[in-house]
Amino acid sequence: MDNRFTDIIKLIKQSRTNAIKAVNAELINLYWNIGEYISNKIELSEWGDSVVTELAKFIQIHEPEIKGFSDKNLWRMKQFYETYKVFPKLSTLLREISWSHNLAIFSRCKTAEERKFYLKLSKQESYSFRELDRQISASLFERTMIGNSNLSTTLRESKHDISNTFKDSYVFKFLNLPEPHSESELQRGLVM
Repeated sequence: MDNRFTDIIKLIKQSRTNAIKAVNAELINLYWNIGEYISNKIELSEWGDSVVTELAKFIQIHEPEIKGFSDKNLWRMKQFYETYKVFPKLSTLLREISWSHNLAIFSRCKTAEERKFYLKLSKQESYSFRELDRQISASLFERTMIGNSNLSTTLRESKHDISNTFKDSYVFKFLNLPEPHSESELQRGLVM
C-alpha cells in the first residue's frame, strides 16, 4: 500500500465509524421514544394491551418497507424504556451500544447494578454481541462481585480500580468439571 495515502484511509474509516455510532444512537433514541409513548398510553389507560398489536399491523400495512416494528419488538421497546427510565445516568451508555446488546442486557440481567456492569463493560471492552452473551451466560458479574467481596475493605475503598488486579477469572465449562472442583481436577482437565 502506498504510505502517502494511509492518513486518508484512516480519515475515511473514522468517518464511517462516527456515522455508524450516530445512526445507532438515533435508533436507540427512536426505540426509547416509542417505548415511552406506548408506556405512557397504557399507564394512562388510553390504550389496552391489544392496541400494540394493532399498531404493529398499522405500521406493516401503511409502511411495509419499515421493518423491526412487530408487536413483540414494540413490547421490547416499552420494556426497554421502563427498565431504564429511573436511571438517567445510564442514558448515554445505552446509546453507545447496539440494540441487540441492550436487548441482551435488559432482558437477561436481574438487577440495575448488573445491567450497569454489563453496559459499561460492553462499551469499555467493545464486546461483540457473541462475547457479551458469553460473559452474561458465564456469570461474569457474579464472579466479579464474589472476587471483589474477598478483597479487604481498605482495598475495595481505595480510589484505584484494583478490584480485579489480583485475581483473574476464567471459565472452564468446556472441561465438564464437577462443581466445586479441585486444582488437580482442573489440571487433569486441561492436560487431557
